[in-house]
Amino acid sequence: MEGDSGAALQQFARDCANCRRCPLAEGRQQVVVSRGNPRAALMVIGEGPGAQEDATGSPFVGRAGQLLDRMLASVGLDSNRDAYICNVVKCRPPDNRKPTPQEMAACLPWLLQQVELVQPKLVLLAGATAVEGVLGIKGGITRLRGQWRPWQGRWCLPIFHPSYLLRNPSREPDTPKWHTWQDLKAVRARLDQLETAPAHAQDSSGAP
Repeated sequence: MEGDSGAALQQFARDCANCRRCPLAEGRQQVVVSRGNPRAALMVIGEGPGAQEDATGSPFVGRAGQLLDRMLASVGLDSNRDAYICNVVKCRPPDNRKPTPQEMAACLPWLLQQVELVQPKLVLLAGATAVEGVLGIKGGITRLRGQWRPWQGRWCLPIFHPSYLLRNPSREPDTPKWHTWQDLKAVRARLDQLETAPAHAQDSSGAP
């Protein structure tokens, strides 16, 4: 079964590489599909590739990605083993601008297919753009973060984007970085709960 899944993900990556659904395809160096473990219970969805991601073909590899790795490690999660990381759009927007609603809509079928192939139990939405692209909810991330929301038969949790935390490095109580740590502790607790819960109890019928 794992072999079938691996082959399907390889084909998925090839299909993404051939995508021309929106104008972002014209300026990309390469399509940025994912990094991490496709059998992980946790999926992290960010906004879109930056320059380093476009060059390497992997998401979250710059300073923000390094901070994401450290954030996950702070609650005992290894980004390569315990998470599968991707973005709302798989091609870099020019000058690292926010992807347009049309670009996010063009890429959404790819993301939905990715979720279907990976079957994560929980999804972290990193930043307001990821929340908009996945859930269709616009608004400040300060208001949205920390609130579990059902999506595609699983639970999503919006958090501050690591790039925002780089600009707000304080760890004092009630700061963005402090709130993110609380959110990640809640994610870790929920993952631990799902590991021990009977299969029939692992649904989105009630709050985590």
